[in-house]
Amino acid sequence: MAKLWRGYLRILEKYPTATMATTTGTLMATGDSISQLAIERKGRNYDVIRSGRFLVFGVFVFGPVIRGWYFILDKMYKGTKMAPLKMVVTDQSLFAPTATGLFLSGMGVLKGETFTEIKEKFKQLFVPILISNYKIWPAAQLVNFYFMPLQHRVLFVNFVALGWNTYLAWKSEK
Repeated sequence: MAKLWRGYLRILEKYPTATMATTTGTLMATGDSISQLAIERKGRNYDVIRSGRFLVFGVFVFGPVIRGWYFILDKMYKGTKMAPLKMVVTDQSLFAPTATGLFLSGMGVLKGETFTEIKEKFKQLFVPILISNYKIWPAAQLVNFYFMPLQHRVLFVNFVALGWNTYLAWKSEK
C-alpha cells in the first residue's frame, strides 16, 4: 500500500492537474456505482453510461475546477492566522452554490437534457442539495484547509466526496 501511495504522489507531482482530474472522475464514477448497486439496487440494470457521465464530468469539469479553486483560495488567504476559517467561509458561500449549479447543469448537458429539463431539475434539486452540502462540507473543508497541504486537498476532498457523490447520484437520478 505504501508503494502504491508513493507512486501516486510521484504521478501527482509530475502531472498534478491530470492526476487530480482523473482521481476526481474515478471517484465520482465510483460514487455513482455505489448509488446504483447499493442504494438503488439496480443489479443487472446497472447503467454504465450513467457512471461514464460522472467520470467525464469529474475528469474534464469538476477536477480541474476544484484544483483551480483551491489555488485561488490559497493565494487569497495564505499566511493569515485565520486562513482555514476564511477559506471555509469563502468556499461555502461562493463555491458551494456554484458547484451545485455546475453539477446539475453539466450532468444535464451530458445526459442530453433540454434547457427546460435542466431548469426544472435545477428548481427541484438545487436548494435540497445545497442544504445537504452545508451539513457535511463546512466541517470537511475545515479539516482539509487546516491539516492538508495544498497538493493533497483535492485528494482529501475526493475521499470525503465518495459518500457525497453517492448521494448526488441518487438524488439527481431518482
